[in-house]
Amino acid sequence: MNRIALIGSTGSIGRQVLSVCEKHPDKFKIEALCARRRTRPFEEQCEKFAPSRSVCTEDSKNGRDDAPALCRLDFVDTVVVACPGFAGLEYSLEAVRAGKRLALANKETLVCGGELVMPLAKKGQIVPVDSEHSAIWQCLGYDTDARFKRLILTASGGPFLGRSFSSLSDVTPEEALKHPTWNMGGKITVDSATLLNKAYEAAEAHWLFGASYDKITAVLHPQSVVHSMVEFDDGSCLAQMARPDMELCITKALSWPEILERKEKSLDFSDALSLDFRPLEEGMYPCFDLAMKCMREGGVLPTILNAASEVAVEAFLRGEIGYTDIYAVEETAVSSFMVMRPDVSYKILCAADELARTSAWHAVARLSHKK
Repeated sequence: MNRIALIGSTGSIGRQVLSVCEKHPDKFKIEALCARRRTRPFEEQCEKFAPSRSVCTEDSKNGRDDAPALCRLDFVDTVVVACPGFAGLEYSLEAVRAGKRLALANKETLVCGGELVMPLAKKGQIVPVDSEHSAIWQCLGYDTDARFKRLILTASGGPFLGRSFSSLSDVTPEEALKHPTWNMGGKITVDSATLLNKAYEAAEAHWLFGASYDKITAVLHPQSVVHSMVEFDDGSCLAQMARPDMELCITKALSWPEILERKEKSLDFSDALSLDFRPLEEGMYPCFDLAMKCMREGGVLPTILNAASEVAVEAFLRGEIGYTDIYAVEETAVSSFMVMRPDVSYKILCAADELARTSAWHAVARLSHKK
């Protein structure tokens, strides 16, 4: 029995984690639930899964302090970090330090804090939940230290595939949230449209698999059937293929090294199935280009970028700025802090996050006024 603490239970990934656990009650037990607010869906989750502990970070004066302790509970084996944003880094650090298996669905943990998290983790302690990294993990025989020549990430291209960035100034939040293949939360769906998330995934691959950025490539693949590929020294290439289904990746992360049978519909190769791949050229997605520069630079810049992105996407979804203004806010914040090169610590990253958010909100105010 794998005893689980789920951080971010009411979000898209969190709900799917609970769905997986419900389908395999003999394998998984929810021992702790954490959400941001005590909503009716959260109350229903608590009633249904009867966790030993439940915390909402905004529910009480001590909620924010009590939540990280869930990652250290003696009766928990696996911590699933499924909450969005920079906040996930604290939970991931707590889980790794406590020796728990970390099923990682929070991109910002490694984007912002890979330099802090990875030296603390033992081999196999962190298992990926993201479809792209789960695919690489599978292609490498579930060995994050396996040799390879190149990692190839696939991107659907989002709802605006084929359109120039300059033509998207009048895009509405509703249009940006219409992802062609995946059903996700608002922030990651917008990041999938701008392809910021693909740079984040490159950073995750960099830390999870010890790959230099020169060995990580992203290509456009509209069908979202091939979730990643691995090229080896002999020129051969392995691809992981499956229907777009996050529960597959979640099940693997929770059950490994056991492979559980699933009854969901699989790919049907008797149907006509075409797979298209297109190069991801510089200039097509400015947010991706900016993010890759930040990832290569490292230090506090990924945290600066991420903070600005969280602010910009929130402002866009509220109708305060335009779609192309997301890049403007991100670029302004990164440019403002480009000279910062301090040694990275959690305290320094928190300070950088706070400073960047303030800078980004000022940029939003200027752009909103012009709008």
